Amino acid sequence: MLAYFVRRFFYMITTMIFVSFVGFFIINLPPGSYIDVYQAQRQNMGTSTADAELESLKRRYGLDQPVYVQYWKWATGFVQGDFGISFEYNREVKDLIWQRLSFTVLIATGTLIFTWLVAIPIGIYAATHQYKIGDNAATFVGMAGLSIPDFMLALVLMVIAQNVFGFSVSGLFSREYIDAPWSFAKVIDLLKHLWVPVLVVGTSGTAGLMRIMRGNLLDILNMQYVQAARARGLSEPLVIIKHAVRNALHPLIMLLGMSLPSIISGSLVVSIVLGLPTTGPLYFAALRNQDMYLAGTFLMFLAAMLVVGNFLADILLALVDPRIRYE
Repeated sequence: MLAYFVRRFFYMITTMIFVSFVGFFIINLPPGSYIDVYQAQRQNMGTSTADAELESLKRRYGLDQPVYVQYWKWATGFVQGDFGISFEYNREVKDLIWQRLSFTVLIATGTLIFTWLVAIPIGIYAATHQYKIGDNAATFVGMAGLSIPDFMLALVLMVIAQNVFGFSVSGLFSREYIDAPWSFAKVIDLLKHLWVPVLVVGTSGTAGLMRIMRGNLLDILNMQYVQAARARGLSEPLVIIKHAVRNALHPLIMLLGMSLPSIISGSLVVSIVLGLPTTGPLYFAALRNQDMYLAGTFLMFLAAMLVVGNFLADILLALVDPRIRYE
């Protein structure tokens, strides 16, 4: 088990280094730099920028050096907690991202918990009641969940919350709590707003996971070892939960590692529609304005969530299935 753990950890670190190298260079592929974007914005506003000011900005941010030198300065600083400076906001990247990352992780974690708590029981019920009313209803709801775009569901929920319940669900806080210090009342206000993005982002994931669980469990229930467990006189709930469901969860655990970054990246449009203070809108703006240190930092954190999620999924799968750890 220790050798398996060390090998997977080495793969994770190697992947992160490769992602940082490729991602930083891809971000810098579009022609021009932030200075060109900045100069174009000033011209659109009817003002001009002196050449001396542009040269000063280039020297300040290292934009007059080759891209591999810029990457090395950023990568060596990154491992020390220095993520560089955001050109757009003229602030340290670390001062911009932590609060947004915390809200993003909160929404993603809540969505993941919601998805598993809802999808797995429904998938088990649908598989054990195949072609009955409950299975057909779950199938219909699942297809609808996969078909409805997230942003449309967000707009519908905003209208329902405003017209039926009489409160706004845009953002994560009410207006009076946005700049207020943390308190019990602010946490309660956060929970009142949190259910909307969790429900919206988790709908498609819940529908897909439910269909996967149903299909896996139907295959497992027809296997010989399950029939043998029934022949030994074990109760049906024990056969399903102990013998069938445990093996049906293996593909879901493998998908768990990819769930977190897909939830985060998939919530970009929802974050814009709902006005959420998450990483999505800021990451999109950084890419559009070629704010390379800010965009590169977001890219690294998203990649870290992916590889760490896959690493934890591999370890969890090895604990569930002893055959994995001896491969």
